[in-house]
Amino acid sequence: MPLLRDVVLPTLGAVAVLAAAGRAIRRIGGDDPREDQAVRALQEAFGHRPDAGDAALATRPADPAGREPIDRLTGPLSWYSGVPQTIANGAIWCGVTWLLTRDRRSAIAPAAALALETACFVASAALVGRPRPQRVWRPEQPHATSSFPSGHTAAAFALHGTLADLLDRRGVPGARLLGPLLRYGIPGVIAFSRVYRGQHHVSDVVAGVVLGRWSAAVVRRGLISGP
Repeated sequence: MPLLRDVVLPTLGAVAVLAAAGRAIRRIGGDDPREDQAVRALQEAFGHRPDAGDAALATRPADPAGREPIDRLTGPLSWYSGVPQTIANGAIWCGVTWLLTRDRRSAIAPAAALALETACFVASAALVGRPRPQRVWRPEQPHATSSFPSGHTAAAFALHGTLADLLDRRGVPGARLLGPLLRYGIPGVIAFSRVYRGQHHVSDVVAGVVLGRWSAAVVRRGLISGP
């Protein structure tokens, strides 16, 4: 059965690997791992203190050294990668792909990548149960889900990677330039924003990158690269 072989078993395997990795990371580093020291140092370098919150950010004067733009950049990026926005993006790109190609396999590819990534994320996060970083500046309220892996990061790499694969498959002019931007540029800055704004440990984001890239690869093999 192709569905069992190509989707179900790889998904179960991915969940098992993520869960094992997450639990091992928690056991080795605890819930306040040393990796967070670099995040706190970065936040402090840009004028943020642990649990400063929105009020301190709103009242802090403009930084003459030019640090303020990083907050203005990472805020919208973190919002853009949110759950409702990602669902809307996936639906929009499914519709756009259908209108441009009239190919059903290509049209469902963005939604398939997000569905696969979400299934792996939800299952592995429930098994790991890692708390969010402690003693960090976090201007937005985190989701109630486990910190590991980063679902926002995984979704960004899955969706944008799939869009890049569609451009390559269709031979769209400029795909060689847009491809790296979609695969690594946009998801990369989203991943940075999740760490910088205190939503995730660094290892959460690394796991999210791996999950997102893997999800895009599965969809590429099953829907985009096929006949």
